[in-house]
Amino acid sequence: MNTLTDLAKQTPGNPPETLRNGTPSCQEPYLNVIGQLQQLRQAMLASEADLQSELTRVQPSYQASARNLVHYLSLRSVDLRPLQEQLAQLGLSSLGRAESDVLANLDKVLCILEHLVQPAPDKLARLQPPGPSGHAGLSKAHTTDLLGPQRDGRATRIMVTLAKEAATNVSLVQDLVNAGMDIARINCAHDSPADWLNMAAHVRRAAQAAQRPVKILVDLGGPKIRTGEVAYRTPVLKLKPVKDHLGRVVRAARLQLRPIHSTTMVPGVDASVGVWDLWLERLKSGMSLDFVDARGAKRHLQVIKRDDQGAIAECPQTAYLTPETVLTLGGVTGKKKHSTLVCQIESQPGALHLNQGDVLMLTKPHADGAAGWPLEEAESSRGDGLQISCTLPQVIDQVKEGERIWFDDGRIGGVIRQKHPDCLVIDITQARESGEKLAGDKGINLPDSQLDLPPLTPKDLEDLAVMAPYADMVGLSFVHKPSDVALLRAKLAELGRPDMGILLKIETLQGFENLPALMLAAMEARAAGVMIARGDLAVECGYERLAEVQEEILWCTEAAHMPVIWATQVLESMVKTGLPSRAEISDAGLGVRAECVMLNKGPFITQAIATLDDILQRMGAHQTKKRPLLRALRAWAHAPTLAS
Repeated sequence: MNTLTDLAKQTPGNPPETLRNGTPSCQEPYLNVIGQLQQLRQAMLASEADLQSELTRVQPSYQASARNLVHYLSLRSVDLRPLQEQLAQLGLSSLGRAESDVLANLDKVLCILEHLVQPAPDKLARLQPPGPSGHAGLSKAHTTDLLGPQRDGRATRIMVTLAKEAATNVSLVQDLVNAGMDIARINCAHDSPADWLNMAAHVRRAAQAAQRPVKILVDLGGPKIRTGEVAYRTPVLKLKPVKDHLGRVVRAARLQLRPIHSTTMVPGVDASVGVWDLWLERLKSGMSLDFVDARGAKRHLQVIKRDDQGAIAECPQTAYLTPETVLTLGGVTGKKKHSTLVCQIESQPGALHLNQGDVLMLTKPHADGAAGWPLEEAESSRGDGLQISCTLPQVIDQVKEGERIWFDDGRIGGVIRQKHPDCLVIDITQARESGEKLAGDKGINLPDSQLDLPPLTPKDLEDLAVMAPYADMVGLSFVHKPSDVALLRAKLAELGRPDMGILLKIETLQGFENLPALMLAAMEARAAGVMIARGDLAVECGYERLAEVQEEILWCTEAAHMPVIWATQVLESMVKTGLPSRAEISDAGLGVRAECVMLNKGPFITQAIATLDDILQRMGAHQTKKRPLLRALRAWAHAPTLAS
C-alpha cells in the first residue's frame, strides 16, 4: 500500500484505443504525452484511495486541501523533467505551477491534448474557465484563520519575537504594532510566566489602540538538546585604559567601588566591584589606592569622585582583579593604613576551548547537579579532560557510534567515537583554526540519529496551561511524528482550547522527512501552519542543502494550502546594529513567497519592521508564491525606443 513518504513509481501508459485508432502518425507525440498524463492521473487517484482513512480525519475545511496534497506527492514521486520538456515543445503548460490544484491543472492539459487529437467542443466547454480556482481561495482562508487578515498593500504578515522589556514597557509593544507587527511571538524558552502574561496583555492593549487585530503565538521550548553548565571560572575583572594608535593612554580605566550590599552601577564607569563599607567610608577624592593584580603586577588607583553611592577611581594601566585582590589605602609617607579585599566580582560562566582533534566527553547530568561524571570506564579516551553534560540524558542511550554531532548552531562539529552508559566520547572534527569556545546552554544537533524524545516536556505542559487562555496559536518545537501533533491537540482539548491554531516548527531532518504526514495530522485542527526554522534546520540538513529544503517545504505547503512562516536570521544585522547587509535584503525579499516572515528581537527592531514592511510591499507586486506577476515596469518608462 502506498504511503505519504513512499509512493510507488509510475510508468508511462497508453491513451485509450478510441483516440489511437485512425490517428495520423504526426499526432503520435500528442498520444505519447496523453498516455503519460493519464498514468499520472490514475496514480493520484490510487494514492487518494490508499490514504482514505487519514483523509477522513481532517477538518471539513481541509478536505480538498488534504486531497490536493496527496495528489501533489503522487505527481512529484517521479521525475517529470522529460514530460515537462515534451509539454513545452507542444506549447502547453508544463505543470510547473500546478501545486495549488494539481488534478484540475493536469485535467486541463489532458483535455486540450485530447481535443487536438480528436476535437470535442463539448468537453472543452466543460473545462473550468481561466481565472483563480476555488483552491486559491482555500489558501487565503486557511491563512486568515491562523495568522489573521492581511494588511492593505501587504499580503505577507510580519511576526516579531518579543523581548523581556515588552513585559514592563507597553509603549515598546505599541511601537511594534504601529511599525507593522501582525503577530507577536512569546518564546517560552526565555523569561518567566509572569513576563509572558504581561506581554500578552500589552499586545491586546496595543492592538485595541491601533484598532486592528494582532495575533499572539506562544512558542513552546520543546525537547531542545543543550549543553549543561560548565563549572564557573574564578571571577576575574580586567581593567583596560583607552589608548591611541601610538599606545598612549587617552582615558584611564574607571572603576566603581560600591558597598557590598549595593548592586547599583553608576553610568560612566567601565566596571564595578563591592568592597567593605567601613573601608569605603574612609575614601576621599584624590586618595591613592595600591594593589598587586592577579599577575603580580603593582598597580595604582586614583579616587576621582566620592558620594553616597561609593567612589570612582581611575587606573592608567591594564590590571586584573580577583576576589583575593587587596586594595590598600596609602598615606603620604607610603606606610600602609587600611586594606580591604575586593569582595564582589561577578563570576563568569565557564567554557571549554575546543580545537580540531580534541576529544570531548558528553555526559549525562550528575544527580547532584555537578558539571560532569568521574568516568572511569572511559578514562583511556578522556584526552585532556574536556567534559560537558547534556540536558536530555536519554540522548546518550539513543545515539550510535559513527554518527555526527554539532554544537552551538553548527560552529563545532564532531563524530561519536565511543558510546558508554553515562557518556559519549566525541572526536572534534570541525572548529576554527584558532579553536572555538563551548559554553553551557548551547544547542546540540544530531542529524544522523533517530531520536525518540517526548514532544512535550513537563515544562511545556506547565507553560501551555499558563498561556492557553491568552494565545491564538501554539508553536510545536522539534515536531517529529504525527503522534506529536495528536498529543498537543489532546492537551489543548483538556485545557478547553481545541480552537487554538497549531504551528509545526520544522527544525530537524526527521521533521522535514515526515512533513506531509505532519501536515495531515495538523489538518485535524481548526487552523494550522508550518514554520521553516532555518537555524536548527540548516545544521541538521547541512547549509549547502538548506536552499533546496526551503523550496521543497514551500511547494509542499502550497499544495496543502497551508500558510508557511519564513523564520530565523531575517534582517538579523539590522535588528542588532541598525544596518542590514545586502544579502539580508535579498533574503527578506524572498520572504514574500511565504505567508509570514519572522523577525527576532533586538535594539533596532522597529526600524527592521519598517524596512521589512517596505520590502514586502514592493516585492508583493512582483511575486506571489512561485508565480511572477507582470506588473507594469516604470523603471524604463522614459528610456529611448530600441533601434530596429
